[in-house]
Amino acid sequence: MADFDYDLFTIGAGSGGVRASRLVAMKGHKVAVAEEHRPGGTCVIRGCVPKKFMVYASGFKKQFELAKGYGWSVERPQFDWPKFRDAMNAEVDRLSGIYAKNLANAGVELISERAEFIDDHTLELQPSGRRISAKTILIATGGRPNVHEGLEGAEVAITSDELFHLKRLPKSMLIAGGGYIACEFAQVFAGMGVEVTLVYRGDTVLRGFDDDVREFVHEGLKAAGVRVITHTVFEKIADNGDGTRTAHLKNGDQVVVDEVVFAIGRDPHTKGLGLEKAGVETGARGVVKVDEYSRTNVPHIYAVGDVTDRVNLTPVAIREAICFAETAFGDNPTAYDHANIASAVFTQPPVGTVGLSEAEARAEFGDVDVYKSVFRPMKGMLGPNPERMLMKIIVQRGTERVLGVHIVGDDAPEIIQAVGIAVKAGLTKAQFDATCAVHPTVAEELVTMREKWTPPELKV
Repeated sequence: MADFDYDLFTIGAGSGGVRASRLVAMKGHKVAVAEEHRPGGTCVIRGCVPKKFMVYASGFKKQFELAKGYGWSVERPQFDWPKFRDAMNAEVDRLSGIYAKNLANAGVELISERAEFIDDHTLELQPSGRRISAKTILIATGGRPNVHEGLEGAEVAITSDELFHLKRLPKSMLIAGGGYIACEFAQVFAGMGVEVTLVYRGDTVLRGFDDDVREFVHEGLKAAGVRVITHTVFEKIADNGDGTRTAHLKNGDQVVVDEVVFAIGRDPHTKGLGLEKAGVETGARGVVKVDEYSRTNVPHIYAVGDVTDRVNLTPVAIREAICFAETAFGDNPTAYDHANIASAVFTQPPVGTVGLSEAEARAEFGDVDVYKSVFRPMKGMLGPNPERMLMKIIVQRGTERVLGVHIVGDDAPEIIQAVGIAVKAGLTKAQFDATCAVHPTVAEELVTMREKWTPPELKV
């Protein structure tokens, strides 16, 4: 039997890689993790954690206005970008340090180098050139921003990764993309006083979400002062030499801004990893192909998290990592169920969603019942322009099982976490209805909706 340097070698110290490595090490195995940047991965370093701090910072502008309706006087509040940026990144540094400490406490060796495959059991570390062997290898390298390769002038644009480290707050910004990252940052910077333009090739933002949610978020962007340009893409970007850039769009528009930002999605971070030398099969955009147990076509090589492009959420990567540890080192083959995963979009107001959209439910089940409520939350009624809130429940006709719940409004992410339990458990609309409301809350709407919604074209 061959001797290996490690029982498990993990490539990538993000949420999935760290969790898997710690669990396996605590089972008594020799484990190492290679990380070319620093521990924490996308979520902690350049994703959900610092982004949520930016959402909080941006949201205070609206809260100051709302406070006036409640009798508070707030005299000319000022936003200090460098002060906020440095505090945010200091917290990110602290969290990254905790990841490193947790690895050490579990007995995992953390190697601050890039790992590349030499063959299916051998990796070379860069820049040292050291070669190591491992009995089992886990790929957990996450994703990287799509940088629009081939576009003229793309090199003068930045990605969402760089937004957390801007030296100054720009006066104007153009964001390319219509997914959740683009929408979140558009409203973040609009709330900080930046003149923001969003360019998206589709008809409206958040492709793949429920249509009512998409409409609400689109209108919310405009209400926040974001200029939304749809049905077009970039032709080229020009550096004007004075600190500004001109984005030339295929619809003929030319937009002059201080910063152009690509938020057009993230690709699996597998370029240069040497997967072909290990015989690992990949798909479009470098996706690592895996089975239900996160195993690649090479039996001792696994992959979890965004690099597999299944459901690209941090908690999902962690659950996949737990299942991997049980499967590969616990003699207990375990597959994670990717159905009915609750998620949030931290636009302003935010989105909370779980289960199927209305279109997906109709395509899969045919006839469904829809319950929908649009209302003004109590909190905003004393403010100048109270926002509306959307709550929507999709129900399978006949069984009455709740197939999906979609919320747009303040606290939607907090509410959807609890609702996700009900949808995952397969509860029915009757069980929702039998639940007593908590009053006064916005969430009570979920258990008080009784009238089915009928599309206008079907009403008589």
